[in-house]
Amino acid sequence: MAEYTLEEVASRRAAREFLDLPKRLYRDEPHWICPLDGDIESRFDVRTNELLRDGEAVRWIVRDGRGTVVGRIAAFYNRDLVAASEYMPTGGCGFFESIDDQRVADLLFDAARDWLAARGLEAMDGPINFGDRDQWWGLLVEGFEFTPLYTNPYNFEYYVRLFENYGFRNYFDQHTYVRELAEGLFPDNVYERVRRLKEEPRYRFEHLKKKDIYKYAEDFLTVYNKAWAGFSGVKPIDREHAFALMRKMKPIIDEKLMYFAYYDDEPIGFYLMVPDLNGVIHPLRGRFGLWQKLRFLWRLKVSRKATRIFAIIFGVAPEFHGKGIESGMIYTFEQAVAHEMKNRYESLELAWIGDFNPVMMRMVENYVCAKKHKKHTTYRYIFDRTREFKRAPRMGIRRKKEAPAAVAPAQGE
Repeated sequence: MAEYTLEEVASRRAAREFLDLPKRLYRDEPHWICPLDGDIESRFDVRTNELLRDGEAVRWIVRDGRGTVVGRIAAFYNRDLVAASEYMPTGGCGFFESIDDQRVADLLFDAARDWLAARGLEAMDGPINFGDRDQWWGLLVEGFEFTPLYTNPYNFEYYVRLFENYGFRNYFDQHTYVRELAEGLFPDNVYERVRRLKEEPRYRFEHLKKKDIYKYAEDFLTVYNKAWAGFSGVKPIDREHAFALMRKMKPIIDEKLMYFAYYDDEPIGFYLMVPDLNGVIHPLRGRFGLWQKLRFLWRLKVSRKATRIFAIIFGVAPEFHGKGIESGMIYTFEQAVAHEMKNRYESLELAWIGDFNPVMMRMVENYVCAKKHKKHTTYRYIFDRTREFKRAPRMGIRRKKEAPAAVAPAQGE
């Protein structure tokens, strides 16, 4: 029987082995896309992850008797997020990879549990990201035959067994939806609503123009804070955060993929999409030096290897719910696809639609006309095994209005 040893990542060599393990595990897996090393490392650097300024993170690897790395995991917590935890103080574990051996998985899970418990945490969610929820969040449980979106998790099917055998339970599911890029997908009643909006001159729908990107950042800020202001546990964002988001996306922005809605020239909705980068970074093998950056730009801008669209976030101000604003934006986009981009992109995917937000699920299915495509599960493990387990509560708002049509916000917001 193989002997395994746990080792904390405390050296440059161990950090490199942490990054390289999945490259070896998934070498023959056709649907896995190697993430950029920098995207992973940034989660563990206080200069690039503000959650570390009031929190901690640690990583481990497991070696077999020959010294080969066969598993990895990270554990982390942030004091503000712990204070806002539902039910009990909860930390996180993530970036889990392992060979198909429950003993390796248990060694890793035990390390994360004990480290978090020693810091006063009572449960851990996993596998999750130490940062924004739209990245590295959840365990793939359905859709193994599909290629993941950029920074979305992909894992072997046996990981489900490793998590559940340890005692993790389903806290919530996140659905990824897919939509064809074609005209005529809306039901007649949606087209009728859009027609009425188009005939009302007070409404306006337009795509982003890069030259005015910071004006659109202000519009995004206005709508985001209105859309989420009624949710308990969700903080408004500030101008710095909104501007940083736009700056981060600017190099990959396709203007015809980002839409805003206005009423009397005041922003009331946004629908932000970008080209999915997994088709671009696939041959880079995680590296992003000068040569890889040049190759990245060639594949993105010239050879156009990004053939999918990644819907990042959309929202509608609460006072305009039920008026078809989201349909108006997606219809305007649909026209651009039909007339200008029909040979450039093949499909649109909307990730991170939580099952705790049934209003959002109905809206995506009925008014965006997208279908379920993949499913990820966020698991929770309670350290006191006698304590009652509860699934994530449905999204609730303080005022008695329908939940806003918006994708789940970042973890740190």
